[in-house]
Amino acid sequence: MSKVRVGIIGTGGIAAWHARQLLELPEVQITALTDTSDKNRNAFVEKFELREARQYSNYEDMLAQAELDAVVICSPHTQHFQQAQDVLSSGLHVLIEKPMTCSSAEAELLIHTAEQAGKILQVSYQRHFQPEFLYIRDAIASGVIGKVTSVTASLYQEWRQGTPGSWRQDPALSGGGFLMDSGSHIIDVLLWTTGLTPVDVKPQLHMHGAPVEIDTFTSIRFAEGAVAGLNLVGYAPCWHETFVFCGEDGGIFYDNGKITLRRLKQEPIVPDLPEQTTNQDKSFIDAILGRHEVLVPGEFALKVVKLSEMIYQAAGYVPQAAAMTEEENV
Repeated sequence: MSKVRVGIIGTGGIAAWHARQLLELPEVQITALTDTSDKNRNAFVEKFELREARQYSNYEDMLAQAELDAVVICSPHTQHFQQAQDVLSSGLHVLIEKPMTCSSAEAELLIHTAEQAGKILQVSYQRHFQPEFLYIRDAIASGVIGKVTSVTASLYQEWRQGTPGSWRQDPALSGGGFLMDSGSHIIDVLLWTTGLTPVDVKPQLHMHGAPVEIDTFTSIRFAEGAVAGLNLVGYAPCWHETFVFCGEDGGIFYDNGKITLRRLKQEPIVPDLPEQTTNQDKSFIDAILGRHEVLVPGEFALKVVKLSEMIYQAAGYVPQAAAMTEEENV
């Protein structure tokens, strides 16, 4: 193919990120856009000078009428499954924003559909391409800190204050709150960098009067013997992201992009990191063109969905039911 023809479903904030990265690639042409909002769609077209792209108010028409090779899905969480199913069934490759789906059953079906269609299914976890997280993953895999004994993963964000009235606090569209949204990235890093297998979780949830959960604090036990604390705080004054990976021979400390390697009674080491060479969109296109394998496949994203599901189930929490209870208590 001369160019990979890409359609985008949803033209909200994250779609702009994808558009910028796709437009940097000479082998890509954004040929179609779908959004239920004419205003948002038109603004997107003007911002990225996509006046030749065909516009649609529903994605089914785009799949039926536009000439496409691949689709990037940037819609609300609960819509990912059906849209991706339809994209794959139309014989197109798909890149899905996180989370892949809102249930493990849906995720497994999507993986099966992609296999049957012979098409690429990739999930947009951008930390897989960032040098700091690649360093952490490689260091753990090569035994730099020895066997992992514990992990503390924390994210703080002003999510509660910034999302009222948006789809992110509508359980029918979001499928959950802060854990399902920004927290999905933290769960991704926890599982991807360590390769650990969660077997038991003990969560505490706090909704702060919202229709969905805002704060979650979860202790996790892994089959390999390690334990973890997953702290997702959506009612915070700012963004702050930290990870601490402790092993039998040392520890790796990550604090808002800064990494320190520590060993007992030794001076801290700050590793030199290479420049980033790819991203979720470039890697997706490269996989389509056969340049390398899919770097964030559905099989991995399924693990993130399963742990999210474990936490909600252990808390006895169903977002839609919780929202109804909140409305009754108003």
